[in-house]
Amino acid sequence: MDQHIKKVYVPMTETAFFILLCLRKPNHGYGIVQMVEKMTNGLVKLTPGTMYGSLSKMEKDKVIRFILEEEKRKIYQITDLGIEILEIELQRIRRLYKIAQGEMLNGN
Repeated sequence: MDQHIKKVYVPMTETAFFILLCLRKPNHGYGIVQMVEKMTNGLVKLTPGTMYGSLSKMEKDKVIRFILEEEKRKIYQITDLGIEILEIELQRIRRLYKIAQGEMLNGN
């Protein structure tokens, strides 16, 4: 993995995390916004400016790819590189969670 990509995406922003998570299946920007809102019970709301700026940057970085246009909506999907980055981030989150659980168990 390119060092630039690793530096930019590890650790990743919440927006990038949700985009990659949602694009494990093809989707468009508004669909991602809806999925994130649903999966977080409305706690996270991605704004269009943030969403479309991130999609553009992530496509340029080759972590997602444009696959087709349907009814004037661009459909994207995660790439192998994106899957690799998402897995690194998920491992990092799991590690942090285990550390936090250990701290809680030790009464700290």
